[in-house]
Amino acid sequence: MKNNWKNILKKELKEVFRDKKSLGMMLVIPIFIPLVVLGMSALFNAQANKDVKEYNKIGFAYEMTEEEENIAKEMKIEMIKDSEESLKEQYEKNEINLYITKQDNEYIINTNGSENSNYAKSLMKNYFEAYKQYLQQNYLQENQMNPSDVLEIIKVEENVLKKDENYFANYVKNYAFLFMIMAITVSATYPSTDTTAGEKERGTLETLLTFPIKSKDIILGKFLCVSISSIITGIISLILAIISLMLAQNMFSIYEEVNLLYNVPSIVVAVLIIFAYSIFISGLCISIASTSKTFKEAQSALTPLTFISFFPGMIAFMIEVSATPVLSIIPFLNYTIIFTDITNGRMDYVNIALMFVSTIVYISLVLKVIIKQYKSEKILFSK
Repeated sequence: MKNNWKNILKKELKEVFRDKKSLGMMLVIPIFIPLVVLGMSALFNAQANKDVKEYNKIGFAYEMTEEEENIAKEMKIEMIKDSEESLKEQYEKNEINLYITKQDNEYIINTNGSENSNYAKSLMKNYFEAYKQYLQQNYLQENQMNPSDVLEIIKVEENVLKKDENYFANYVKNYAFLFMIMAITVSATYPSTDTTAGEKERGTLETLLTFPIKSKDIILGKFLCVSISSIITGIISLILAIISLMLAQNMFSIYEEVNLLYNVPSIVVAVLIIFAYSIFISGLCISIASTSKTFKEAQSALTPLTFISFFPGMIAFMIEVSATPVLSIIPFLNYTIIFTDITNGRMDYVNIALMFVSTIVYISLVLKVIIKQYKSEKILFSK
């Protein structure tokens, strides 16, 4: 009788690996990670290497000086000179990327904020900066002043102490990790639903409880089964993420001279997080699913967990939140910010320790809730 939990575990694992939906959740969901990594890399690469001809059609609703035209030609700006009304009409028909109007000494960039307009706006800001420098130099020379004495009164140089990875690389690596977390969550929802609400709906749970097996053994067997399937999903996701990052490193020019791969500390911590998070989310899913009367009801109850596992980390990454002792104990959020810090070279052992200690506490509380649930016949046999 001492190995009852092992027998339950074997039974549950056999059912998981026989069930096509469970296998699909476990093995197919991680495939989306390479699609995300390569898809986002392709998008970033296209944006970074966008041909100027795609956004250089600029309308000018005023008489340009010779110097303005020369600067525009040097910057490969295709000038379309016309009235404001005509240029506005052309812009609405997407025949030009934006148009410039002038009132006295004020130049106005007219745009609707579309992607191509934003590229064109950046181009025109550089154009006006070059024209402004020309006017400043010309003014100083006319007043018999050396332009360099005024315009270059101070010099600013950049000393790069440590080469940091570019924005695109950090973005892709951290989003790959976010999708690992989401894949683990999705993988945990189906087997936890099937092994609790599903068995309750089929009536097999009542049969199981007629055997001389302690509720604690039943819970442990089911919990370990869901945890193992989640860990498998996490490890597969990490392997696919590493492979896809290696492919992206060689495929896209934006990653030249940038190390896109996870460093060794990142991989080690990622593996530890996969184990910790898989155990945590498995217990949480079983706890929620156990209170449901039917398989469908349990699925509906667990659906929000997918979003909760993804969006806090995504928002934290977008606003560049770093780990603190307080944030390191907040479930879901702590895993992402700790991993983000490590990929950026910030290794804080106190925050890492707090993350794992808090996870152990949460898992203990969740298991305590599950045990309490399984001791309640009202929950187990409600119809």
